Amino acid sequence: MWLFLLILAIPLIEIGLFVEFGGAIGVWPTLAWVLISAILGIFILRRVATKGAVTLGADMAEMGNPLSPIAHRVLLVVAAVLLLLPGFLTDALGLLLLLKPVRTLLIALIARRLKLGPRPAGGAQGSPDVIEGEWLEVDENDPPRRDKPSEWTRH
Repeated sequence: MWLFLLILAIPLIEIGLFVEFGGAIGVWPTLAWVLISAILGIFILRRVATKGAVTLGADMAEMGNPLSPIAHRVLLVVAAVLLLLPGFLTDALGLLLLLKPVRTLLIALIARRLKLGPRPAGGAQGSPDVIEGEWLEVDENDPPRRDKPSEWTRH
């Protein structure tokens, strides 16, 4: 539900910001801002695409952790896409994502939320997601048994 409200709210916020900023700075500076931010977004996308493979190979050769550079590149692509979208809110978010400390903080928050870390070596053994139980296969043609109470009510 909150995702639907967010999807509905962003265009409304963008329209309101266009009206406010467009009235304050004028039509031509507003259009120039939209074009310059789109050009910046295209430039960032091209840069990430061309230099990404080279630096990823260098990260792997140094035996460094490739997940952090990959996450930074993904966030740079998100920033570029936000800059491509016309609007002041998306441009502000895209410009924030261009700052490395903001990306690092966001990566740390996402990693903490996903609880990335070492997994148990035994696979599912010791995993809190495993629920052990017994089961009995019931034939659909057999009538239900009424001679004894349900085992669900036993205490």
